[in-house]
Amino acid sequence: MVWLRRTTHYLFIVVVAVNSTLLTINAEDYIFYTDWMWTSFVVFSVSQSTMLAVGAIYYMLFTGVPGTATYYATIMTIYTWVAKGAWFALGYPYDFIVVPVWIPSAMLLDLTYWATRRNKHAAIIIGGTLVGLSFPLFNMVNLLLVRDPLEVAFKYPRPTLPAYMAPIEPQVGKFYNSPVALGSGAGAVLTVPIAALGAKLNTWTYRWMAA
Repeated sequence: MVWLRRTTHYLFIVVVAVNSTLLTINAEDYIFYTDWMWTSFVVFSVSQSTMLAVGAIYYMLFTGVPGTATYYATIMTIYTWVAKGAWFALGYPYDFIVVPVWIPSAMLLDLTYWATRRNKHAAIIIGGTLVGLSFPLFNMVNLLLVRDPLEVAFKYPRPTLPAYMAPIEPQVGKFYNSPVALGSGAGAVLTVPIAALGAKLNTWTYRWMAA
């Protein structure tokens, strides 16, 4: 049954990584940023940090090797860059999809697991908190390096959207003035229970395979 257990683990890892890529495409393109602006940044930060945590900690506890979370984040990054190539083939600019900066946050999770001598609970609490806190910071730096979202959104509107959903001028600062702080705070709170879920899924898989 070892082969079945490993196949199940790897299948779950691939499914989560692919879903992370799809979530990125739907929540990180310029149309979404134009319509929602900083509100979308907070939503995106929470969704991506939790998605990273559940898959990375599952994979890391499965192997028991510090560094596996970074490897998982690298897989997600490669998937998204491939998806960017697909959009580019459709005639969109190559930076229409902004690839999130998952890898540094995953490295913090690996570092926590290594520094606490492979303590699962420390990885969940401390590592999960660090992932939620750090991801919006790294991702905001990433966004500062790409072109103006408004310029690209109006030049390359999504063809599947009806006319009444065309991009509008955003109201920056309408809801709050610090999207990074809000994203980090919400991410730090929500990533910990999601990381615990990833660890629990790892345990459940082992029990199901052993039954």
